[in-house]
Amino acid sequence: MAKPTSDDIKTLIEQFEQSDWKEVHVKTDNFELYLSENPKSSGPPSAIASQSTSAASQTFDSDDTSPIAVVPVPEASKAVLPEGMIAVTAPNLGTFYSAPKPGASPYVEVGQNVSAETEVCLIEVMKLFTPVKAGVSGVIREICVSDGQMVEYEQLLIVIEPS
Repeated sequence: MAKPTSDDIKTLIEQFEQSDWKEVHVKTDNFELYLSENPKSSGPPSAIASQSTSAASQTFDSDDTSPIAVVPVPEASKAVLPEGMIAVTAPNLGTFYSAPKPGASPYVEVGQNVSAETEVCLIEVMKLFTPVKAGVSGVIREICVSDGQMVEYEQLLIVIEPS
């Protein structure tokens, strides 16, 4: 990833403020951002500086080509799956997309058979798109989020009945 721009940082802060997350920590080799609703938070243990949504500090030394590491602190408990079902969860926080581009057919629909390698959605954060695969062969039984919805790390996205 190239250097995050001020618009990228603003987008992250806006997404944080619109979510029900209590804390979020974004770190690359040359950039670290920590947001918290708790004014007494001292930040993550390895933080260079603790931050709140009212202020953000940036350090840019050179172009950063490492993948972004985003680690929210989930507030809600994990959803309970019906027995025998498999959960497809978000690999990171971001925006859930059910189709490869606006106006295109969705990757999957309820009742559709999928293989372990079938792409079921995309998660986007700061223009970085992460494809999510089913991980198991089976039938899509439920799609738990709407297209364009913000999702948290490990949030339940899709329920699959394995075959």
